[in-house]
Amino acid sequence: MGSGDAGQGDRGETRDRMPAGASASSRRVRLDLPRPPRRSLLPEYDPEAFGRLSEKIARFLGTGRFLVWMTLTIVAWVLWNIAAPAHLRFDEYPFIFLTLVLSLQASYAAPLILLAQNRQDDRDRVNLEQDRKQNERSIADTEYLTREIAALRMGLGEVATRDWIRSELEDLVRELEERRDVFPARAADHRDEGDR
Repeated sequence: MGSGDAGQGDRGETRDRMPAGASASSRRVRLDLPRPPRRSLLPEYDPEAFGRLSEKIARFLGTGRFLVWMTLTIVAWVLWNIAAPAHLRFDEYPFIFLTLVLSLQASYAAPLILLAQNRQDDRDRVNLEQDRKQNERSIADTEYLTREIAALRMGLGEVATRDWIRSELEDLVRELEERRDVFPARAADHRDEGDR
């Protein structure tokens, strides 16, 4: 037994050891351990936090306050670049820089709004799934209660009720009274005495 244990230990060691000519890339990957984090050239971010930020921005873009501030900014921009002294103007008449700023704002607003809508769709999908499961549970509960009520009704149909017992007792009393009328008790007692 001791030699068998030693043999198993040797085999286990050969699994863990790499052959002399093997590189680290040809080593087997262990599936029971998490992978070590890999370094990435892209910046890391929390997608949930980014999604919440995009929803806040999308909500703000959909308000009247945003429209008022944007309108005031554009009016101030245009008035400044028309009425200000020539050396203080930073965007002359075709307002190319204003167009660039508005295009940049629109190019960022559209994906942020779409991201917020996607997140809302995901929440709606989860809510609908939960509602569907709740409805299925409610239907199953209702069907179960319906079957139970039907079983109780069938069981009660076979149970003697107070009215039924009363009517049966009344029938028995009537039958006994009829028998007593047909067979009077005194006459029976006299016959018995005569037979003795």
